[in-house]
Amino acid sequence: MIRIIQGILQELDGPSALIRLESAGTDGLGITYQVLLQAYAAARLSGQGAQAGRIGQPLTLHTLHYLESQSQGAVFIPRLAGFLAPQDRAFFELFTTVKGIGYRKALRAMTIDTSRIAAAIADRDLALLQSLPEVGRRTAETIVATLHGKVDTFVSASTYGSTGREGTSAGGADDSSRTPLAREAMEILLQLGENRIQAIQWIDRAMMADDPPKDTQQLLQLVYLIKSGA
Repeated sequence: MIRIIQGILQELDGPSALIRLESAGTDGLGITYQVLLQAYAAARLSGQGAQAGRIGQPLTLHTLHYLESQSQGAVFIPRLAGFLAPQDRAFFELFTTVKGIGYRKALRAMTIDTSRIAAAIADRDLALLQSLPEVGRRTAETIVATLHGKVDTFVSASTYGSTGREGTSAGGADDSSRTPLAREAMEILLQLGENRIQAIQWIDRAMMADDPPKDTQQLLQLVYLIKSGA
């Protein structure tokens, strides 16, 4: 069972990555693995957030090795699914216990942080779940019915307004104030007709800035700068 891959991020191709493992004393010779990425991880590695710009750099992925059925089950192809953190892999394993959620569908659906998906399940937030790719109302209801009460360990404390840590962020903002600020901005963006998933991604990127916003107005200004591609 391959659980962790540490190597050089050689290439990103949409939802997959090529990771090169070089052996000592082999003059650069080694093995290159293709790893299917969780959509959230693929977005971060391709240019969104703190993991951006990683081509050619060392990368650690927490992986799940599985067999993918082909030709109506006559052929099975070994696959690797990759995640940036072990809790993302653990949530993926739980998520795929839901009827109708296969490995590929789960990888495509997980476009936002694991803790936010877990919080939506804990809160029975069908609207957020339905905004995930390939998740309709019936699937959202099945997800909640299957996993409600099983996801508490995946809900980040910061999702509910407290990180459980003392001090401030690198940008000087009190961490405990960041989530209420993000929630207020989210409500405004939704009222303005923005897509929920896109709004979450914009807010995440804004809050990870070197100088994070101190109030809702600053956050919204930064969100729309990100939206415009600035």
